[in-house]
Amino acid sequence: MSRQWAGLLGGLILAWLAAPSLGATDLPAAIDLHAESAQAARAGGPLIVIYSRQDCKYCEAVKRDYLKPLAANPRYRDRVLIRQINQDGETQALTDFKGGATTHARVASAEKVKLVPVVAFYGPDGRQLANPIVGARLPDFYQSYLEDAVELSARALKKP
Repeated sequence: MSRQWAGLLGGLILAWLAAPSLGATDLPAAIDLHAESAQAARAGGPLIVIYSRQDCKYCEAVKRDYLKPLAANPRYRDRVLIRQINQDGETQALTDFKGGATTHARVASAEKVKLVPVVAFYGPDGRQLANPIVGARLPDFYQSYLEDAVELSARALKKP
């Protein structure tokens, strides 16, 4: 009997240790694009949305290597709001930029997201403030593409 318990306990410990690696790079899921984009604009920056899928290793790399560090960077952390929209989120509820009820998958489709990752930059009205970054691109330049888009977005927010 004690061998069974030891085996069960060992299995639970292994599962617990592996759990942090599953979805460890996920960013907060978008819940209300209308409110989240307004919050980001009040802070003087864009709402940054990464369109992602659970099975996308490139999405994981962009979140881990670029978006999470950007969110922690003192230069940007108080100016941007980063959210994730799951292209495969058929049942994941979401409020769109106009305040209507929808899902993650429908918003991704409406934004014509076919391949992921896509990192998009939005103002409070859902208007794109900079060109989206499509794909993982070259690692040597991705950080500068991202920072340039944030700065361009901040300038676009200041225009009437």
